[in-house]
Amino acid sequence: MLSDRTDPPPPDNPHAAGAIPKVVPPLPRENRRARNLPWRTALHWLRAGWWDVWTNPVPSLLYGLGVSAVSTLIVWALFRFKYEYALFPALAGFMVVGPLIANGLYEKSRRLEAGERIGLGRMIFVKPRSGYQALFMGVMLLGLLLLWLRAAVLIYALFFGIVPFPGTEELVAMLVLTPTGWALLTTGSAVGALFAAFAFAISVFAVPMLLTERTDALSALGISMAMVWANLPVMLAWGTIVLGLFLVSVATAFLGLILVFPVLGHATWHAYRAIRIDDRQDGETESMFIRPA
Repeated sequence: MLSDRTDPPPPDNPHAAGAIPKVVPPLPRENRRARNLPWRTALHWLRAGWWDVWTNPVPSLLYGLGVSAVSTLIVWALFRFKYEYALFPALAGFMVVGPLIANGLYEKSRRLEAGERIGLGRMIFVKPRSGYQALFMGVMLLGLLLLWLRAAVLIYALFFGIVPFPGTEELVAMLVLTPTGWALLTTGSAVGALFAAFAFAISVFAVPMLLTERTDALSALGISMAMVWANLPVMLAWGTIVLGLFLVSVATAFLGLILVFPVLGHATWHAYRAIRIDDRQDGETESMFIRPA
């Protein structure tokens, strides 16, 4: 039976007199990927990577020697087959595929955490938990590298036209001594920095994640970017350290990579372990896009 009361609603009733309820903003939620680490933490990762190198140093140094030798061979081939114009983009592209190449170093650090020793063979022939998804990750990073190389050629043509490559010596003079060269350096550096930053964000944690977790490559890319964004100050510091040490290695004709690359690879593993705190249940997978097969 309906009530016959006609009393006015209480004054605290939001629907009184046809009033629209107030819109209340949602309560702030804690970002579960943010660790609020100071930028100096990046130095601790570097120190931890240094100690990992010198714990059973032979495999790590041989790994770095291999990376140094392959890098030198690639540069020699560029000059030998008259592809010098791709030298600078190729150097920048090293930052794109670097995290993928360091997979064996992540495996050594992981096993050191477990109190195990590992030889060079097991560092080279790593078996990621995500299986073929790691291969898919490599294909995507190589595709990004090829896209950057093509963009670099287009930027060069935009400023100097479609003309034969003048040679390394003339190109350096053109870049340093002419306004067009300055504009090319500025534009190319900006575009290259965007490519490198994007590649760094999507791969720095994705490759270790595919090594230790069963997930798909696209989810690993997205989670890696989210982790970098949620910990931006310390990751900017870490990216600056990586770039600075890589430039030192280039200045030493890649000889510095023998030590620098293993240190950075091991240190990246410690960065991953510091930021990727795994609070999932046993057997649970974290996928942003698709369920791994």
